[in-house]
Amino acid sequence: MVRASMIDSTAAAARLESAVCSVVRGQPEVVRRVLACMIAGGHVLLEDFPGTGKTTLAKAIAKSISGAVFKRVQFTPDLLPSDILGISVFDPRSQEFRFHPGPVFTDILLADEINRASPRTQSALLEAMGERQATLDGHRYDLDGLFFVIATQNPVEFRGTYPLPEAQMDRFAMQCSLGYVSAAEEAAILAAQADSHPLDSLVAVATREELLELMAAAKRVRFSDELRDYVVALVGATRGRPEIQLAASPRASLALMKVSQAMALFEGSEFVSPEIIQKMAADVIAHRLVLEPEARFSGLSARQIVLDLIEQTPVPV
Repeated sequence: MVRASMIDSTAAAARLESAVCSVVRGQPEVVRRVLACMIAGGHVLLEDFPGTGKTTLAKAIAKSISGAVFKRVQFTPDLLPSDILGISVFDPRSQEFRFHPGPVFTDILLADEINRASPRTQSALLEAMGERQATLDGHRYDLDGLFFVIATQNPVEFRGTYPLPEAQMDRFAMQCSLGYVSAAEEAAILAAQADSHPLDSLVAVATREELLELMAAAKRVRFSDELRDYVVALVGATRGRPEIQLAASPRASLALMKVSQAMALFEGSEFVSPEIIQKMAADVIAHRLVLEPEARFSGLSARQIVLDLIEQTPVPV
């Protein structure tokens, strides 16, 4: 029975992946990672150059899920926290304030160019992303169980932007980049959009309820005690290193465990292997690290440090 349930879950995940890949061409690995992050209950930051398909990826995921509510916020310097969370408006008829929920009350939220908003507005997402709730005027409003944030930012444009603070970066389970596709895939993209955009013909392949079942199935993927110790050792290795100013917290360990379980589900495995953890580690850990200035000036990157730690940390057998 457990095996049959796993097969059904893997098949549902494969349908979702195939639908998104029919729109986002040439990026199967990134698509799977982002979908795994969603099924793990996390949030993802897509940092890449303009025109690489970040917004299209978010739209394709939303359109592939029947019944899922999708909202987009274009972050700008004049955006206010109330533009994201909502606002209470006085109703003269009832003589009371009525809460009008903002776009954060949705299933899938695209926070486009998130680093263009002021730190005050960026911080409005901290509670929502970390605790799946929003507090306004002293009242707590719980967010839906399928609350998934896909945020984008441009890594090469700094004018009129505000770097995301470390607390905000830590709320993202993963940071991914799409990169440029091959010449053959780019030619296929041109051919596919000669008459219309593939998004226009994309149909939903899973319901919102099926996605919630996938999220529950990912939690049932076996994660051994030895692998828990391995994750703790891998994340803990970032602490105390002279080139790292701010290391990864236990939130990184939790995120690595959960996205590894979701990735195992995509691969049709009933248990997580060390190879899956190693494959996901850089995307989960690197963006949380703050390097010492000397390390940055010498050309070191957080991702390279994580890759080195993977090589140095003993793997359970």
